[in-house]
Amino acid sequence: MKKNEIFKAEIIDTNNLGFGVCRINDKVVFVSGAVTGDIAEIKIIKTAPSYSVGIPVSFDVKSPMRCQVSCPVSSSCGGCAYSLINYTAELESKKRAVIYAMKKAGVYVDVADVLSTGRITGYRNKAQYPVACNANTGRIYAGFYAPKTHRVIEATRCMLQPEVFSDITEFILAFLNDKKVSAYSEETGKGTVRHIYLRRAEAEKQIMVCLVVNSNTFELAYELAEQLKFRFPEITSFMLNHNTTNTNVILGKNFTLISGKPYIEDILCGVKVRISPDGFYQVNREGAELLYNTGIKAASLKKGDLVLDLYCGAGMISLAASKIVPEIKIIGVEIVESAVENARLNARANGVYDAEYYQGDASDLDSILACRKEKPACVIVDPPRKGCAASTLDYIVKTGTEKILYISCDPDTLARDMAILTGKGYAPSTSVIPVDMFPRTGHVETVVLMTRNI
Repeated sequence: MKKNEIFKAEIIDTNNLGFGVCRINDKVVFVSGAVTGDIAEIKIIKTAPSYSVGIPVSFDVKSPMRCQVSCPVSSSCGGCAYSLINYTAELESKKRAVIYAMKKAGVYVDVADVLSTGRITGYRNKAQYPVACNANTGRIYAGFYAPKTHRVIEATRCMLQPEVFSDITEFILAFLNDKKVSAYSEETGKGTVRHIYLRRAEAEKQIMVCLVVNSNTFELAYELAEQLKFRFPEITSFMLNHNTTNTNVILGKNFTLISGKPYIEDILCGVKVRISPDGFYQVNREGAELLYNTGIKAASLKKGDLVLDLYCGAGMISLAASKIVPEIKIIGVEIVESAVENARLNARANGVYDAEYYQGDASDLDSILACRKEKPACVIVDPPRKGCAASTLDYIVKTGTEKILYISCDPDTLARDMAILTGKGYAPSTSVIPVDMFPRTGHVETVVLMTRNI
């Protein structure tokens, strides 16, 4: 197989990056712009030892799974990997991805159909728009990074975000252009505005606006905050974030409150939650409720159970459990200091007093739990994409817990960790349940309960 050669092939799957997958001469080929069920003439544009990449030149048959693409920048943004296929086909593809991850790791477990709220547009409660300057007109604009680059594609509208985010962003851009405020350039390190950062508390109808600036002051912020509040009454917090370092990290360490409160408040699974600008909060509130309630139901907790909540963030999973099963005891561990403080505030705000939260690495728990004589009835883990550290899994086993509720954002690392826990005496007692927290994108969450073999 050589570059620029053309072959006819049937696309047999769509992967989580949005590429159609086929086999040509016993070699896997990833085809941009093709989906499961297409039969196409495919031009090879890249070859590697184990795979090739192609593009469709023409279609003999177009898949019945195809759907109308409504986003004008979907082909250049790359955020919606499944924009070319209907939602039913997307859910089927995500289930196949989870099944494949389990088989690859040697984990023999049933995989359930993907759960979904059915809401596939406007679900994101967080947006980060990089700001750039049009070299021809001198006007600044905002949008999204092209895949694997820091080139900003101009677009304020996104089908995954609420329309009000686009309206606010366009209002801010008009103000900045009118005042002739400059955009930050990564190449020169000069310019003022770096990002427009928005968060929304959907249940409480509150919005936070955070302008990321390459300076320690920005006097126009007060005028902008006043105009925004008049135009958008939902805005209850306006903040500046100061990022003066030459980095592609979005947020700096320091914030300045310009108007309103330094946080917004929402309700998730019946739990009042305070959201700080740099705090973690699930970007799909309804999807998070589906995920957490599914996991809590599987865990079958009882009154008086001690729950060890690792990678706990702001404590949302265990606090949600306490709403369903009152009087459980909670110990939460999280490495991010601000998240730990938010967890403590959230516990007090919700009248949960038998909850302790500690800052620390989940792989170093001996000092945190040394004074506890009882073993946890259930350990909840919701790790980052890289999964649990081996030392964390060892410690969980050492606690002697009967139940491990594992929530994962990456099926591959979940499967790896399940294989490790299986070798240490645990077995899945539920199906692996995928939950579609991020419709149209290539991501899928999963939850499974593992119990100790006696």
